[in-house]
Amino acid sequence: MTKHKQKPQVNTRELVYDMLLHILKEEMPSHLVLSDTLDRYSWLDKQERAFMTRLMRGTLQNILYLDQVLLQCADIRTKKLKMPVRVIVYMGAFQIMCMDSVPDSAAVNESVKLARRHGFSSMSGFVNAVLRSVAAKKESIKTPDPGKDPAAYLAFCYSLPEWIGKRWLSRYSFQTCKEMAEYMQRPQQVTVRVRRPEETDEIIRSLAEQGVRAQKGEIFPWALHLEGLDSLLVLKEFAQGRITVQDEGAMLAAVCTGIRGGERIIDLCAAPGGKSLHMADLLGGSGSVSARDISHAKTERIDDNLQRAKAENVQTMVWDACVRREEDVASADIVMADLPCSGLGVLGRKADIRYQASPEKIRSLAELQKQILTASREYVRPGGVLVYSTCTLTDEENEEIREWMLEDTRFEAESLDPFLPDPLKDSRTAQGQIQILPGRFGTDGFYIARFRRVR
Repeated sequence: MTKHKQKPQVNTRELVYDMLLHILKEEMPSHLVLSDTLDRYSWLDKQERAFMTRLMRGTLQNILYLDQVLLQCADIRTKKLKMPVRVIVYMGAFQIMCMDSVPDSAAVNESVKLARRHGFSSMSGFVNAVLRSVAAKKESIKTPDPGKDPAAYLAFCYSLPEWIGKRWLSRYSFQTCKEMAEYMQRPQQVTVRVRRPEETDEIIRSLAEQGVRAQKGEIFPWALHLEGLDSLLVLKEFAQGRITVQDEGAMLAAVCTGIRGGERIIDLCAAPGGKSLHMADLLGGSGSVSARDISHAKTERIDDNLQRAKAENVQTMVWDACVRREEDVASADIVMADLPCSGLGVLGRKADIRYQASPEKIRSLAELQKQILTASREYVRPGGVLVYSTCTLTDEENEEIREWMLEDTRFEAESLDPFLPDPLKDSRTAQGQIQILPGRFGTDGFYIARFRRVR
């Protein structure tokens, strides 16, 4: 008689607590912490994994809102709490306020247990009292008046830091800002790119047989938004390298290179390799892509994706993009400069960014972008193309970088219209730049600018 190995017992709230502590205390990237945890506990059933994901992402996305809830309900200023206790209180308050499937009593009791298990028995009474107060007063929470203070309203309802809200409001209407903030609080779908567009319909049918619904993208028909997905790792198309994870905005950057075939391409800051692989696919086996990043850890991530995809015309290299590589000067037909940025266009996927960003960091990143471009634009041969891309919404990192690039008279802006679907075209795309706002066309926020070296 065959004995079945019993799965170990796992407390999913413990895993969420550990993830949030890594993110908030050690500033580890939330998307990597979550994906690593889900991979490590891939044997958990779908419901447990979904609960974990919802509790971790939801708590992280709503910290500013939870701060106000705790202040109004229990007169608690969370910054005065030790980080482990703060995380426990946040988790409990989120379950009470936002997770109808969890009884208030369970949210309170499990939070008290967490405090005791992690050496905070002396605080268990405090945790109990605070969360009971939240449960008792949750219907009486007061919301800021959007007419009087729209930035405070966005901060309360969508945990958007007020300084970010004020920046957005200075440029966009309140309704547009509200729609962006709402989109970033929704559960984010996984988007994949079908590497051979002619296989799209076949792959949609196959995914349906595996219990996953696939909806074609609004920009590209070979982009698929997946619903009902538990883990990418179990999809045969992913294992075979026929699909790869990529947002439609990120796909757009590779399309805007205008690859025809045979080009020599340098991809700066390339990890995890989505754009490198996309450009390699567009080359159709011709030409080459040199995918570079600053550390072995980053190039190993690129290599993992390339190995699964069996891409043969991409080579990885550890290289600091701020340093000019002399042997590459005037040698590239295309340079892809998808550079480090503040990431304010991807807050839906990386909620921790909103708490770590600052005006000072934005200015510092803009200087880094200039430093990288100063070195890497030298790689573009006369007649070649440089595509600059970010996943943010700030002038300093987008339009101002474009204007700075055009001060180099060797480069001219070049229209994006030949590469764009009609709904994306406007007066700005004709001038060689596009800003996609979060949620529009179901994508993250992206900025792309195209330049040609004329001499």
